[in-house]
Amino acid sequence: MKLDKLVGERFKEKPADCVVDSHAFMVRGGYVKYVANGIFSSFMPLKRITKKIENIMREEMDAVDGQEVSFPVVMPASMWQESGRYKSIGKELVRFTDRNDSPLVLGMTHEEAAVQLVREYGQTYAKYPFMIYQIQTKFRDEARPRAGLIRVREFTMKDAYSFHTTQEDLEQYYARCHKAYERIYARVGLPEVISVASDSGMMGGSVSHEFMLLTAIGEDSIAICRECGYKANVEAAECVLDAPKNKKSASLKKVHTPDMHTIEEVCAFLKSEASASCKAVVYQRNADDSYVVLFIRGDLEVNETKLTKHLGCDIHPAVITEESGICAGFIGPVGFNAKATVLFDRSLMGANNLICGANENDYHYTGLDMARDVNNAEYHDFAKITDGGICPVCGKHSISVSRGIEVGNIFQLGTKYTKSMNMTYLDKDGNSQYPIMGCYGIGVGRLAAAIAEAHHDGYGPIWPLSVAPWQVHLCAVRADDPDIKAYADKLYDTLQSSGIEVIYDDRNVSAGVMFSDADLLGVPYRVIVSPRNMKGGVVEFTSRDKSVSKQISLDAAADEVTALIRAELQKFM
Repeated sequence: MKLDKLVGERFKEKPADCVVDSHAFMVRGGYVKYVANGIFSSFMPLKRITKKIENIMREEMDAVDGQEVSFPVVMPASMWQESGRYKSIGKELVRFTDRNDSPLVLGMTHEEAAVQLVREYGQTYAKYPFMIYQIQTKFRDEARPRAGLIRVREFTMKDAYSFHTTQEDLEQYYARCHKAYERIYARVGLPEVISVASDSGMMGGSVSHEFMLLTAIGEDSIAICRECGYKANVEAAECVLDAPKNKKSASLKKVHTPDMHTIEEVCAFLKSEASASCKAVVYQRNADDSYVVLFIRGDLEVNETKLTKHLGCDIHPAVITEESGICAGFIGPVGFNAKATVLFDRSLMGANNLICGANENDYHYTGLDMARDVNNAEYHDFAKITDGGICPVCGKHSISVSRGIEVGNIFQLGTKYTKSMNMTYLDKDGNSQYPIMGCYGIGVGRLAAAIAEAHHDGYGPIWPLSVAPWQVHLCAVRADDPDIKAYADKLYDTLQSSGIEVIYDDRNVSAGVMFSDADLLGVPYRVIVSPRNMKGGVVEFTSRDKSVSKQISLDAAADEVTALIRAELQKFM
């Protein structure tokens, strides 16, 4: 490919709306163009990158006995009504009708389509196990797209679905797919991706893992134990706490706390730590606006994923009205009689001498003893794990919380979809059973952006050789010199004939402009033909990451570059 024919512009200025480096470089380097919120078109460099990522995914999915299929982008609503997700999923799912007023949806995920495809095929145990996968564009109406390709509305995914007759068989295959994912990340140049336990969310199922690239710009928080290696998304991480209890419980006493509505205000007024308080966090169910009041230790945050999972429905922060009977800012578990679902976090279990609301304007209690004063409480884990907290595995105060980008996920779905969609098979004894499913997904564009986020410098991305848009960037400095042009043209043809992917810059521009564009394209190796090098009988061979810089004789350049590229590619196989 000649650079002067490459569609797309490269420029120096960082766009004002690009908050992360990968997004800025993809705009500046002519990889993407904004179309609408969370929707982008791809220029040739990004298309070449994602095609290579997809091919690596195909190879690894085929290696674990996957069969590539294709599901429809548009599906009848009836398919999602069968599974129960047509109503349970919110506005992320795009619903519409066709000219015949038939209700349809745009595919944001394809569990339903997978079951529908193989429902008739898998009617006997002899057909199992099997796995089908696709790589396809989907649409999810995200409320807050961000960071270029990291969170979008339209995206391409590799998603796979496996079907099994036993939980043991699913677990064995799940482990194979876990290893296949590790190979995918290593081959695309991200061996540092880690696997963490996660919450299954709308996908359902009992076991799930996310694959995370740790980076400060990530939107997920990951709990990692420095001692035993435990890793989990904070949404799924168990919050384990010390439960200090004073030897002597004080009596419950009502105190005047005028105009003090927050834990911070009350604790400062009473000269107490937030950890010695019980606060109320109030939500409402989305379906009917009924109230949910959660009591939790004052220094902790509510993990809304855990709460939603416990309730079995979506919630939102409450708007507390006068008619509700809830005394906003002064809510406490003693004497609370408003109509609401009342829950208790286990951080309060066995605690005493706490401060809490008195359910009366301008008053709080001191001396709350949970066992004595709220003896009917049932406790569950609703709190977010904290930095420096206790590891739920080894029990040490060794948890650190880091940010990360989710670049893949796998789920053990169980029979959630096969049962709801009445997919059955006959076992060896002739009994009807529901197949057990697994699900395995990777976003292609997000993975490309994550690679750029992990591998860049101040000038542009540094693409790993396995996914780079081209393998060699050939720069003919002073291409107006006939000798330079003739040699560079010949080298370009020879490298291409040897199967090397080359982007060739023979424009009559300054070396500074040429190298700036090369930095933005991020091709891993650069060959520079210039008057000074020609005079010395050599070409300059450098790597984009500056780890390699050498001179190669003019006569040996094509053979040496070809051999080096082939040897380096073997490291990604």
